[in-house]
Amino acid sequence: MALHVFNSLGRKREEFQPLHEGFVGMYVCGPTVYDHAHIGHAKSYVSFDVIVRYLRYLGYQVRYVQNITDVGHLTDDADEGEDKIVRRASTQRLEPMELVETYTRSYFEDMDALGNVRPDISPRASGHIPEQIELIKELIDKGFAYEVNGSVYFSVEKFPEYGMLSGRRIEELVEGARVEVNPEKRNPADFALWKRAEPAHILRWNSPWGWGFPGWHLECSAMGSKYLGQPFDIHGGGLENQFPHHESEIAQSQAAHGEPLARYWLHNNMVTVGGQKMGKSLGNAIFLKDLFRRYDPLVVRYFILNSHYRSPLDFTDEALSAAERGLARLHNSVRALRRALGRGSDGPVSPEVQRTVDEARAAFSSAMDDDFNTAAALAALFDLARAANTFLSAGGFTGADVEALERAFRELGGAVLGIVPDELPDEAVAGLEEDLIHLLIELRREFRANRQWQEADAIRDRLAALGVQLEDKPEGTTYRLEAAL
Repeated sequence: MALHVFNSLGRKREEFQPLHEGFVGMYVCGPTVYDHAHIGHAKSYVSFDVIVRYLRYLGYQVRYVQNITDVGHLTDDADEGEDKIVRRASTQRLEPMELVETYTRSYFEDMDALGNVRPDISPRASGHIPEQIELIKELIDKGFAYEVNGSVYFSVEKFPEYGMLSGRRIEELVEGARVEVNPEKRNPADFALWKRAEPAHILRWNSPWGWGFPGWHLECSAMGSKYLGQPFDIHGGGLENQFPHHESEIAQSQAAHGEPLARYWLHNNMVTVGGQKMGKSLGNAIFLKDLFRRYDPLVVRYFILNSHYRSPLDFTDEALSAAERGLARLHNSVRALRRALGRGSDGPVSPEVQRTVDEARAAFSSAMDDDFNTAAALAALFDLARAANTFLSAGGFTGADVEALERAFRELGGAVLGIVPDELPDEAVAGLEEDLIHLLIELRREFRANRQWQEADAIRDRLAALGVQLEDKPEGTTYRLEAAL
């Protein structure tokens, strides 16, 4: 099965075919660095991290670009209000770039903790002002933009395809717009490419239209095409950015260069907290640094991957606690395999183990090929974990059997999903627990073979009281954890 993705541009599932064989160019809208990262950032960037990892697992060379927005993102997420960074810097009595450095470092700390691979390029909007000015000049020359009093606006009426991504019509945008907000615009739906800056405005640059700063939408068009060309393969971001941010990116890029900006648009869904929309103004925003004090970052990552990236995700303590137990079960199986490395008998991989590993890999790939269905991919890993527990409990395995099983977890759970690290925490203690469970399973098997049913049942009942449920099957006895040991 070939990789298929849901392309927001056209709102349909399509087979993924990169523009250049063996190479994928991918741009994801990065954070506006005026505060610490929150769970919404985790949802988005874990989702796209796994997409990058899987593309590389398939053998593609991926150039992953994720920008840092450090200028131009206004408080109303469009053309009005204050620059978010300038406003926050003022309240903290800091230079704007001092604030940017603080929160950029904080952002990467949190992404590193979650296990996200670093982007290949992390360009800053403030470092690409010349490219943005050149793009504006090109749009003016081609008649798609106009200057008024030192500000420059894109004319949506000159680009009839405006709305192709979000499905919104220009007429609807005009009817819903507040014309009195900005009389400089020829059409209420027009959006800013360059904003005039007053002398007191800190973040400002000289331009052919006077001192000012770029519009928020402009930076991604300029940086995406600079580092990936146009068109490039994948543009990703949060669903909340589909309009107006991504819609405007498409318009200005295609108007300037006559080519689509990106061929596939992928959007992750949003986060709720206890069923309510998350927002700082609502007082329910959860910052990752606070969350990591209660849960291991890998638990948060595992929790996110338990849902599809295009599905909404509701954060609750109950759901995270369940994720903590689930990840512990998976890690316990991997620990048991790693402790068994080198203990098996000589010989090749047994046909049964090879078949099990091949089936797990096929199920995993089938899930990921279906628009990166990480929830189904995790289910394939848990099926493999149950089979691995059975093999270890039954005994008689070869060293090659253990290596094949452990390698599958290392590649699928580690390299692709990022939830099985090379070194698991508390591995020695956890491995001892695994060994004790298998020892009791072996002792129970001997009791049953000798028809000592009372002793065998006692082991089963005591393990059940500790949260270890035994499952007797024709091929042997395995177990599952109902609670942490």
